[in-house]
Amino acid sequence: MVMAIGRGLVAGLGGILILFGASAAGAATVDPHFSAADTAWLLTATALVLFMTMPGLALFYGGLVRTKNVLSLLMQCFAIACLVSILWVALLYSLAFGDGGNWQAGIGGLDRLFHTAVGVDTLKGSIPESVFSMFQLTFAIITPALVIGGFAERTRFSAVLLFTLLWSFLVYAPVCHWVWGGGWLASLGFMDFAGGSVVHINAGIASLVAALVIGKRKGFPTTLMLPHNMTMAFSGAAMLWVGWFGFNGGSALAANGSAGMAILVTHMGAAAGSLAWMGMEWIRHGKPSILGIITGMVAGLGTVTPASGFIGPLGGVAIGLIAGVVCYRATQIVKQKWHIDDSLDVFPVHGVGGIIGTLLTAIFAAPAFGGFSDPSSYSLLHQLWVQLIGVVATMLWCGGWSYLIFKGLDILVGLRVPVDHESEGLDLAGYDERGYNLDFGRS
Repeated sequence: MVMAIGRGLVAGLGGILILFGASAAGAATVDPHFSAADTAWLLTATALVLFMTMPGLALFYGGLVRTKNVLSLLMQCFAIACLVSILWVALLYSLAFGDGGNWQAGIGGLDRLFHTAVGVDTLKGSIPESVFSMFQLTFAIITPALVIGGFAERTRFSAVLLFTLLWSFLVYAPVCHWVWGGGWLASLGFMDFAGGSVVHINAGIASLVAALVIGKRKGFPTTLMLPHNMTMAFSGAAMLWVGWFGFNGGSALAANGSAGMAILVTHMGAAAGSLAWMGMEWIRHGKPSILGIITGMVAGLGTVTPASGFIGPLGGVAIGLIAGVVCYRATQIVKQKWHIDDSLDVFPVHGVGGIIGTLLTAIFAAPAFGGFSDPSSYSLLHQLWVQLIGVVATMLWCGGWSYLIFKGLDILVGLRVPVDHESEGLDLAGYDERGYNLDFGRS
């Protein structure tokens, strides 16, 4: 009996040693730069950012339009996600993050064409390059999806798809490379942690150009065009808030203190932006609204995005408060004074928010204002100048190309649906479907 137990212990110990040896041998083959923790966090952040577009942005936008057009917004968000995904793997990722050689300052090269050079063991920093690529893809998806809010309820679906294709190549990929891919803005020291210029200024300027080129919706501004489902819009906005933690926190590309602080700062910006917008609305109209508080949240989130990895929580509160006030006033000016039909306020919220957030990054990243920059080398005036260069360059590049794309598509396929289709609604005219079939009592 004792001998049998002894033999069993020896066998068990031998098995443990063999397993330990196999694990050690396997561990020896792992790249020492690889981090399982960073990878797990980026996988999570990727899912959160995709969740922002589908269903977050789709529900948010869908609830803000009229009943007859709700499906058109859902369809456009979904189709854009599918189209950009294919384009990203084929070429966009290589143009944004590839080695551009002599052209590195302006655009990436073709070394990542069709992801042929991206393998299971290929790393980007401490994470697999496949994870990095997928994370960046979610940004490339949501940016043109934001733009559709500028021309909602009146644009041909074919024009939306063609715009997405051309704009992703001519605007998004180059600006992304300038800022995050080792381009000329990165070499200047331009600070954009998670997309103030790449996402929000780009989307805001493109939507403004779209609204000007395509023109106003039938009946604007004399006809009330109220959101048809605030419950849907609120649900989508809440999903955006949660998803934004992946948007900004994931941009640290690591599971570290920078990611944690970015999430905290992001939350403070959203909360402060919501309260500031609500307060402005309360003062002006005598009562707050759900539409106001959720729009203020989006303004706070978009404005704090470029600064989120460089500032502390008080900076996040300050930027959120500024965003709520400034973006609220911008919506009044764009629609009521300029009579520009930016249907879902993309430019005054994302564009204006992206501009002021990118500039405020220089201020609140300064050590004197609670930022995490090196006090021995940080120059506020120099950084503010660099930020201004980045803002102006992005606006000019995006504005010029967006105008050419929209004008060209208007000639090629036509941007606007026919007047009778606009009156009937894009859901029935474009897809032969209704968002709601509420004929109760009928078979």
